[in-house]
Amino acid sequence: MSKAHFGLIGLGVMGENLVLNAERNGFSSVVYNRTYAKTEEFLKGLGSDKAIQGAKDLQDFVDKLERPRRILMMIKAGSAIDAVIEQISPYLQEGDLLIDGGNSEFRDTERRVAELESKSFGYIGMGVSGGAKGALEGPSMMPGGTKTSYEAIESLVCKMAAQVEDGPCVTYIGPGGSGHFVKTVHNGIEYGIEQILAEAYDLMKRVGGMTGTQMADVLAQWNATEELSSYLVEITEVCLRTKDPDDGSDLVEKIMDQAGQKGTGLWTVVSALELGASVPTIYASLNGRVMSSMKPQRITAEQILHGSAIKPFDLGSSADGMAPLMDAVVLSCMASYAQGMELLRIASAEYNYNLHLPSIAQIWKGGCIIRSRLLKRIQDAFNADPQLSNLLIDPWFAEQVNRRLPGLAKVVAGAAEAGIPVPCFSSTLDYINSYRTARLPQNLVQAMRDCFGSHTYQRVDKEGTFHTEWLD
Repeated sequence: MSKAHFGLIGLGVMGENLVLNAERNGFSSVVYNRTYAKTEEFLKGLGSDKAIQGAKDLQDFVDKLERPRRILMMIKAGSAIDAVIEQISPYLQEGDLLIDGGNSEFRDTERRVAELESKSFGYIGMGVSGGAKGALEGPSMMPGGTKTSYEAIESLVCKMAAQVEDGPCVTYIGPGGSGHFVKTVHNGIEYGIEQILAEAYDLMKRVGGMTGTQMADVLAQWNATEELSSYLVEITEVCLRTKDPDDGSDLVEKIMDQAGQKGTGLWTVVSALELGASVPTIYASLNGRVMSSMKPQRITAEQILHGSAIKPFDLGSSADGMAPLMDAVVLSCMASYAQGMELLRIASAEYNYNLHLPSIAQIWKGGCIIRSRLLKRIQDAFNADPQLSNLLIDPWFAEQVNRRLPGLAKVVAGAAEAGIPVPCFSSTLDYINSYRTARLPQNLVQAMRDCFGSHTYQRVDKEGTFHTEWLD
């Protein structure tokens, strides 16, 4: 049998679907899993009658690959990646290439790129978005590492990726761990949008008294607009419309209100804090998941802490797509994208990644979880002004902010009076109001810092650095 084009280590759902995707696009492969029984099961099932070979051990695996070898690892991030690298390195030769397609922390990828390149092996850290369906039909892929390493897999990934009107949803991101950093920020934006839609659902249910079907009808209206047409709105409609087969009630109401997380949202927030980037909408979504995990405490606290009773307020009507609520959702989603893109801009300068923001917006337009029509506007904004400091001051986005800000404020105020938490809506309102305020009250903070710690301050009316003896 001829040598395979590329190899896969890790036959989870994502790994299986990616190798089937590659085979469909004309690339033969060899697969290896820690337990050979899993490999046999795949070859007898989904992988049968295809240009896919199995390997019983790593020696067999590398022997079945054409040179230079291209090996995709789809395994759990962290120590498992380091273990596989250590195990397979003795079998590799100069020019062979390892690709980490999981959600690795970008600094781990930086380290691995340096270590493997020093041994004359290539290493790519590649974020993959799209879930199981996207992996099979065409995901968005974010590969980072040396340009030479990327060129070795370019023909493969360009065929495997989702295709949109202006090309495949994959591009060379940049050096080192840049690919995994971009995927981390992608996931932070995803956290934000998911929480935003959850807050809209909560208000429609608790304030509007709407059924799942009624809420789904509103989501269908939103998904027909340029501002909110997206994969996440689409699947939220599906979730709200789905009934429990046992009794015909809304299935979403049977699901425990505890959201999981795998760490990428946290990494986004930590990176933002380290780089001095403002991402309050994304942080609020992360904190929403943390609060949801405190279910036993919340049950107890509900009996002790008494807030406002639920009060109806104007969310709009189904006839106008619930205009105030839609305003809140649109601006909060825009803020989540804006904060993510600003974090990428700052990180690009700090880490010398030379990220091309229009290209990143382009590869997110198809295949990935945060794909939306809004990404075309984002792409256009950064093409028009590569030095754009914040997406919200682009003319098209600024017009949206100016027109929709009263609706967002109305929703946040109404939710506060009704005692309903809307962390992303509230954080977005504060973010926009802070960003559009030329003078913030941190002058008093500086006065206090100088008063207790002699940290000095600058003045608005004269040059220099000043200190005052505030206390007698």
